[in-house]
Amino acid sequence: MSTHINAPEGAIAPAVLLPGDPLRAKYIAENFLENPVCYNEVRGMYGYTGTYKGKKISVQGTGMGQPSLSIYVNELFQFYGVQTAIRVGTCGAIHESTHVRDTILVSGACSDSSLMNQRFGNLHFAATADFGLLEKAHLAAEKLGIKHLVGRCASSDLFYDENENWKLWAKYGVLGIEMEAAELYTLAAKFGRKALTVLTVSDHIVTGETTTADERQVTFTNMIKIALEAAV
Repeated sequence: MSTHINAPEGAIAPAVLLPGDPLRAKYIAENFLENPVCYNEVRGMYGYTGTYKGKKISVQGTGMGQPSLSIYVNELFQFYGVQTAIRVGTCGAIHESTHVRDTILVSGACSDSSLMNQRFGNLHFAATADFGLLEKAHLAAEKLGIKHLVGRCASSDLFYDENENWKLWAKYGVLGIEMEAAELYTLAAKFGRKALTVLTVSDHIVTGETTTADERQVTFTNMIKIALEAAV
């Protein structure tokens, strides 16, 4: 067991999907995994292990923001031997090439997080996905007939950004804003693990188009299908 994950040794698979919303973790386990077993309910952050196409797969909620994800991913990597971590979550579109409900395979993540500053000071770190996982996800999406984009996102600590910093990121081709991918990629680099982020666009910051909470929780299934195929 670790501080925030109440799982015995062997309960968590080497490959884990990481939704921010614990209710999305529950939804994935109950609708995509065979024989799912709940291994964690600490702080309501559900974690499940089941099988997908005969392979053991886990799904663990991480909460919102890089500090919260950092806690769970550190523990998964350090105490449970997780080798592959794939975030499945939502983002806000900021670029003209992205639209609500689009699927994005995140090749790299910019960030404004102080977590980066605490680690690297004045240096800059390129937080990127594992190429093998990215390629598998791309090929899976092609096979499934799922239209998708491949590109950069930005992981911001600010959800309500009154300074509109997203405009500068958009100018440099960033597709969307979310809150976790950069920390996931950085921790994967630190521990020598594989990581990927697959996102669904839940709203468009420029146009104002949005989706409901229920839609975000249970209807964004394309990213889940892609992530599971990449995980196996």
